[in-house]
Amino acid sequence: MEKVYIFGHKNPDTDSITSSIVLENLERKLGNENVKAYKLGNVNKETKFVLDYFNVQEPETLENLEENANVMLVDHNSFTQSSDGIENANILKVIDHHCISGFETKLPLYYLAEPVGCTETILYKLYRLNNVEIDPKLAGLMVSAIISDTLLLKSPTCTEDDVKVAKELAKIAGIDLEGYGMEMLKAGTDLSDFTAEELIEIDSKKIESNGVNIQVAQVNTASIEEVMKDQEELENAMNKFIEENNIDIFMLLVTDIINSDSEAIVLGNRVDIAEKAFDRKVNNNRIFLEGVVSRKKQVFPVLMENT
Repeated sequence: MEKVYIFGHKNPDTDSITSSIVLENLERKLGNENVKAYKLGNVNKETKFVLDYFNVQEPETLENLEENANVMLVDHNSFTQSSDGIENANILKVIDHHCISGFETKLPLYYLAEPVGCTETILYKLYRLNNVEIDPKLAGLMVSAIISDTLLLKSPTCTEDDVKVAKELAKIAGIDLEGYGMEMLKAGTDLSDFTAEELIEIDSKKIESNGVNIQVAQVNTASIEEVMKDQEELENAMNKFIEENNIDIFMLLVTDIINSDSEAIVLGNRVDIAEKAFDRKVNNNRIFLEGVVSRKKQVFPVLMENT
């Protein structure tokens, strides 16, 4: 078989990066030597912490995807979140835990999606199904992604499967799940090196719903107010992004990993969508969302329902 590119979504997070690495390993163990994991952007500080902790090299950045390239997608399916040129690629496989959005293929494919908190939970099952051993280093990457996506098993997206798999992987990796998990999450909250323009794109995703372009970015922090002290600069960056990318509503979700709440900066010509969705007014371009930590389950669905 010709070369196969494996990658996650743009503005990659820990699940996107580690799942690419983990799927490459599984494919090779199953005899497919022509696969290679890539990333579509720079790794964030949390992911860098994980890769450094387990001494794993980050994937090469995919600069260009040639027409009719063979690809496998992890942690996403939406073309708006994927590589440029994905619509002309030969998609062989998708391993994902998101809703299906803006996805179409030219040929039949292997598609595996489950409503769990993390792609790595699904990949764990594939390893077990194929009787492929998970070594400690790989287990460390996998459990890190589950910790990240479920906020240490506290997110409403977290399922019993995620909890069971995370505990098993932590044993294989030889780590204390709670202690390592909090250390890892805190590593990702250091935003001091980022400009406002960079911060709103660290983890940012776009979905189109009924002709409305919705952009939701998310950053984790131990102090919402520490992030919000730069609200003016963040708003300037968001407004520029809105103008350049034809966005109707842009939410920057600032999530408190300690108290499991979020506050969002909301801008655009369809702020009314957020007010309807969360049944509260946006004041000073901000809206407090008690108990909201999951963009996938608690933000995108309710915004889409109100477009």
